[in-house]
Amino acid sequence: MQQQQPYFERVKSFADVPIHDDGIDAHAFLEASDGLVGMFDLLGSGVFGFVQSDIRNNIRDVRTHYHALERPKTVEVMLPGWGDPGRGALVRLVRGLAFTCVALQNMQAHPARDLYVCFKASYDSVLKHHHSFVIRSVVYVALRAVPHRKDFYARIAQGAPHDKLDEELRKWLAGLDTIVIRLKVFLKEGGFGVV
Repeated sequence: MQQQQPYFERVKSFADVPIHDDGIDAHAFLEASDGLVGMFDLLGSGVFGFVQSDIRNNIRDVRTHYHALERPKTVEVMLPGWGDPGRGALVRLVRGLAFTCVALQNMQAHPARDLYVCFKASYDSVLKHHHSFVIRSVVYVALRAVPHRKDFYARIAQGAPHDKLDEELRKWLAGLDTIVIRLKVFLKEGGFGVV
């Protein structure tokens, strides 16, 4: 019986999302974002429930707009003419992607650091200033349940060698970082919102 490929080999990588002259390929971007949400399912913990729920809802709203516009080619082409509630979904989606990207970059840059510290630092730099004191308190409690690094890697790798996971994750994060930076600038300069 053939073993199933590890999750990170089966889903669309942000490294494979095309960037055209007029922006980021919308279909591939949404597909890669779906893959990110699915990655959290592998952790088997409700710790990322708040992130998953927010990202999943924002993907749904962005995808609804994508289909309503007869499939525009790029994320950037979708924005003009899109009302504030819809734009807000894209801004929040990019925030969730940025949070995840920074946390996983911290994890790779600091292999001896507890994952809780990596995710807390990411939350503090990316999302904290968007939340009230009550929400911040809930998030800090939830972040305490982040799995240990060894468990996290085992669940994400699904039997693949950890060095292969690191290599694929590095590419995935480089692609995600490029997309997040590009969208942050586009959203801010276009007056669509601040990530």
